[in-house]
Amino acid sequence: MKFALLASGSKGNCFVLEDDKTLLVIDCGGTKKNIVNNFKELGISVDDVDGLLITHDHSDHIAQIKLFKDVSIYSPVEIDEIDTFEVRSNQSFTIGSLEIMPVALSHDAYNTMGYIINNGQEKLVYMTDTGYVNAKYFSLMDNCDYLVLESNHDVEMLMNSRRPAYLKQRICSDSGHLNNDDCSSIVEKVVGDKTKCVYLAHISQEANTRELALNTTYETLMHSGKHLHMNLCAAGQFELLRGGKDEEEVILGDCYRIIDC
Repeated sequence: MKFALLASGSKGNCFVLEDDKTLLVIDCGGTKKNIVNNFKELGISVDDVDGLLITHDHSDHIAQIKLFKDVSIYSPVEIDEIDTFEVRSNQSFTIGSLEIMPVALSHDAYNTMGYIINNGQEKLVYMTDTGYVNAKYFSLMDNCDYLVLESNHDVEMLMNSRRPAYLKQRICSDSGHLNNDDCSSIVEKVVGDKTKCVYLAHISQEANTRELALNTTYETLMHSGKHLHMNLCAAGQFELLRGGKDEEEVILGDCYRIIDC
């Protein structure tokens, strides 16, 4: 597999994954310019896409869905004026060479999904926009090759922000977003000796910093007692962040650490 985060955060989310046979996009938020320019940088076009997976219908995840009107779209919810294939939690399906297992997340949007994707050689887990991850999914996530998991906010920074009380409560709730500590706890539980890289995603620009998210998970992993050799990266909102095969070409971005313990 090789992949790229094109956008990650409250202003837009888009992720591209491909192997030798199949090209998949997860979500299509942000600006049209960002998607089009990054597709050019990656050497792909919308015409190459075999499927678009939608996690939920918040605008920062579907704003540019009309760009993909001629692509097969898989969604857990109906989207106005868009034909989609229905996605249901725990009911796997295939797109080309990729087997996709949708898993239910807990967010204030109807039927929010995460995706566990396997091509028979490697496994990638993609989960953002959730207040918690049900422990019953840990066995499916276990020892994945790649993990994209949200590390949205630092609780103290959130509470000291100027956001209204109702919004702080929403973000901290079980149907909100993962904080740094909860994210690091999940990462510690599911990574293993096969894990090559963890990408911390959907980082708040007001109630977090990339460095803080990165350091929280780094310290947790370094004291986990596990034998690990992997990269840990914190994604920027509109930073093109690549990973996967062809390691010499991987672009880790400006905010990453190496886990070797």
